[in-house]
Amino acid sequence: MPDFRLYNSLSREIEPFAPADGHTVKLYACGPTVYNPAHLGNYRTFLFEDLLRRVLRMRGWAVEQVMNLTDVDDKIIKRATERGQTIRQVTDPVIGIFHDDREFLRIQRAEHYPRATDFIAQMIALVRRLEEKGVAYKAEDGSVYFAIDKFPGYGKLSRLDTREIKSGARVAQDDYAKENAQDFALWKSAKPEDEACEAAWDSPWGRGRPGWHLECSAMAMAILGETIDLHAGGIDLQFPHHEDEIAQSEAATGKPFSRFWCHGEFLLTDGAKMAKRVGNVSTVADLRANGVSAAALRHFMFSTHYRKQLNLSGEALEGSVEAVRRVGDFAERLERERAGTPGLAEAAETLLVEVANAFGDDLNAPRAMGALFEFITAANRELDVRGKDAEALARAREAFRQVNAVFDIVPDRVVEDATLAAWVEQQLAERAAARQRRDFATADSVRKALEEKGIAIEDSPTGTRWKKVH
Repeated sequence: MPDFRLYNSLSREIEPFAPADGHTVKLYACGPTVYNPAHLGNYRTFLFEDLLRRVLRMRGWAVEQVMNLTDVDDKIIKRATERGQTIRQVTDPVIGIFHDDREFLRIQRAEHYPRATDFIAQMIALVRRLEEKGVAYKAEDGSVYFAIDKFPGYGKLSRLDTREIKSGARVAQDDYAKENAQDFALWKSAKPEDEACEAAWDSPWGRGRPGWHLECSAMAMAILGETIDLHAGGIDLQFPHHEDEIAQSEAATGKPFSRFWCHGEFLLTDGAKMAKRVGNVSTVADLRANGVSAAALRHFMFSTHYRKQLNLSGEALEGSVEAVRRVGDFAERLERERAGTPGLAEAAETLLVEVANAFGDDLNAPRAMGALFEFITAANRELDVRGKDAEALARAREAFRQVNAVFDIVPDRVVEDATLAAWVEQQLAERAAARQRRDFATADSVRKALEEKGIAIEDSPTGTRWKKVH
């Protein structure tokens, strides 16, 4: 198998990658800030990380992945204050939605989902280490800041021109722009609104709460150790978040924080970055309401390289719907057939080689996807011959299984069918109840919802029968 090579944002080069211990990849991926359900722009990053995780495992490595849940920051406190709630009351339901959406999109579960509020002690300990190193100081506002001019490597990830940094000037907000590169808050002095929503803790510097950047460093090092193999996230986090993570982690330990940094590009809608503040947000709930499958979204996301911007459009999604239908039809044919040809076995071997080469070349999913569809064309041609080689068919099935295990665009039919059946039976019960009370508008809307999911129903004297149709 060829070397696995990734673009390292730190070096700006594609480099061979392998875990430091040769066995387990220690992977940290920045997760959602749980004040609102994550949008599809977030899920482009999470799906790229899911692909990365699956490819690493396909290479034979184990993966220990940490994805944090930011459950205390400025946005969450603002939301809690507006609602008169605690931060926990704001974040708990959103975390539930995140996991529901993640499971719908078949994003593999990480080994760890730490909540920031569960690691306050580790965060305080990290700030104390930084004080002892002389790179952190308490300011007149009662907060503790990181002195970026005391860390010579500041700016190495984002290639920031450190001559433009206003040394000694401070920025307290969690989210700030590139032109505001200044000393950043490690520990924030508590305000009345923080206390009111239970977002304040005791510390050596008085009541307060952690800064956003501090949270990830403390959780990553507490779970994975002081040097990790790979840190992944969206390109928008490169500065300031990841730059500040490097500064506070490496200033504390004197060791490299992460050997590799891997960043995914933006998802656009009509050419604009998807973000909540510009109002062009689409969520997983929107997808589900419009009948777009997880398979279609996965195909859409993986058809463009993770380091290229991707534009979301109805036309593109429709194309992915058709593409995954073709893959699903082929998967069904592979299961129906009883034998193949030597040419089918050759096509299977070619598929595995091409996919390994593509994924090994900076996670080139579009090239790997192209190889899959070339295989489907070749395999269908060979299957039309009606050969008698059972071993060739077995090799084709195994090759398809291995590639689909990474893309996951043909789901486990047993799980899918059981879930679908339960939903259909619930819908039919609601329709029957509506008809009994002569609420025919509701009954018709249920029938329409079933038809949109590809379910045909037939009423008979013995009850309502249903079947799945293409």
